[in-house]
Amino acid sequence: MNLTDAVLSFAVLGALLTITPGLDTALVLRAAITMGRGPAFATALGINAGALAWGAAAAVGASALLAASTVGYTVLRVAGAAYMIYLGARMIWGASRSVPEAEVPAVAATFWSTFGRGLLTNLLNPKVGAFYLAVLPQFVPPHADPLTTGLLLALVHDAEGLIWFTMIILGAQAARRFLARRAVRRTVDAGTGVVLLGFGVRLGLSSR
Repeated sequence: MNLTDAVLSFAVLGALLTITPGLDTALVLRAAITMGRGPAFATALGINAGALAWGAAAAVGASALLAASTVGYTVLRVAGAAYMIYLGARMIWGASRSVPEAEVPAVAATFWSTFGRGLLTNLLNPKVGAFYLAVLPQFVPPHADPLTTGLLLALVHDAEGLIWFTMIILGAQAARRFLARRAVRRTVDAGTGVVLLGFGVRLGLSSR
């Protein structure tokens, strides 16, 4: 398998994984509905930066070291689970508050706060690292530089993710008048919170 075949094959797998509904899609959709286009793109960029970091780590063997270290994996798993549960609980709590429409304050968001949320969600999820550890080495051709190839494949996955997130964000913006309603926003917050709680609890209870 040469480099071109490796990239094309990984792109197919990456595309299928990208469009599979999951935590990343839920976070970007929630940001698009409750905060607008800019924060949603910042969240998407944070998620992609986290994936790129995991891809680089897998390429240089850091993910393999994490996989071999039970203590290191457990610490990262517990921290990731706690962070997801914290975010999920905050969203559900905010959605459960009965505040009249006129009294609902505008959601304040900066680029770095939303970027950081997406980044931390990915970096603190060892399952993402495990995916790159298991998959990336299979697509590195013999005699190819592992770091360069791993970063290239991670960038391909990031590009696919950015295209997918852009479609979600633009779709949410097209339906902004309906989605901006307080009842819809509360439903989205509650739904995203439940997803985060579910991921957090599952991650916390998993062994590997």
